[in-house]
Amino acid sequence: MFNLFDSNKDGLIDVGEFIRTLSIFHPDASQAEKIVVAFKLYDIWQTGFIGREEVKELIFGLLYESELILTDNIVEVIINKTIEEADSKGDGKIDIEEWSNFVAHNPSLLKNMTIPYLK
Repeated sequence: MFNLFDSNKDGLIDVGEFIRTLSIFHPDASQAEKIVVAFKLYDIWQTGFIGREEVKELIFGLLYESELILTDNIVEVIINKTIEEADSKGDGKIDIEEWSNFVAHNPSLLKNMTIPYLK
């Protein structure tokens, strides 16, 4: 998250960086902007794609947020299904194009990208 705010990569978040990044979470910010930022958030290792372990982190985050407790087997099924649905190129990773298509079919993935109090 810090890297997302620190756009000039100087190790500090100045007021301008903070405001620019926070604006993505505004209810009126475009869906396209939210998709890109969400992709960057879930691309934990900043490789340009979301891999299996990053999908796992995403799933665990969504489960935690929903206060759901599932067995490891069920979580693995969810991870496999997510990758199967999102990875249209079949290369085992999700790029920004695949992510955009996946979010278009699963808009709830961007639910946490809007802070209603900013309106």
